[in-house]
This record gives sequence, structure tokens and C-alpha cells, in this order.
Amino acid sequence: MSNEPLSLSAALASFDALWSPRIVTRVNDYDVRVAKVAGEHLWHAHDDTDEFFLVLDGELHISLREPAGERTVRLPKGSVFTVPRGTEHKPYAPAGASLLLFEPTGTSTVGDRHDEVPSHVDATTGHALQL
Repeated sequence: MSNEPLSLSAALASFDALWSPRIVTRVNDYDVRVAKVAGEHLWHAHDDTDEFFLVLDGELHISLREPAGERTVRLPKGSVFTVPRGTEHKPYAPAGASLLLFEPTGTSTVGDRHDEVPSHVDATTGHALQL
């Protein structure tokens, strides 16, 4: 990690892969990741941690399976949302989006429980940013 300022625009411009987050910095034991997304991710849950989303560009939808039933939240550019730990969710971006994610270092992009991982989703704990 660098101790110099980092442009999120430059970080996002440094890669093209979808659903394959890059670690831009760390805060204590948490990764700050950026990702480009389009289409659907997969149903999954993080049993031991919440998952924070900030939409930098575009629009993200997150379907949630909650005790009261299934619902979808819509996050336009500039919106934040936290998926509570243990909640099954499926992010999707019909027209594409750029995101900032905040989660404990080592957290898998496909969670602890998940559907079959499609080939367009990178099952990772984040990649180092290469500028």
C-alpha cells in the first residue's frame, strides 16, 4: 500500500475485468476495494461480516433475501448501502457500475455460502492494484 494519495478514477482506469475488485488501500483490518460490475453477480452471503457498497458511477441493484421476504434495493450514483452479515444477496448492474467496497481483509467476493460461481465472476479476496 502506498502512503501517497490515490485517484479512484486512475485506479478504475487501470483494469477492465468485471466483478474482480482491486484493493486500493487498507484501513486497520479492512480492505477498501474498487470494482467494475455489469450484469449479475450470484446469490451469496457473508456469515461473519457486513458488506458496504458505495456506487461511484452507474447504478447498482441488490436483491436481498430477508426474514420478511425478498426485496431489491436500487442504488444510483453516490448512494451507499450495507448488506447485514448473514443476509443472502445478489448484486446486479443492468447498465454497469463502478463501486467502492469496504470489508474485512480476506473476505471472499462470493461469501461463505453461494450459488455455483459463473465464469464471469472472479471468486477472490481482492487483487492488488497495479498502476
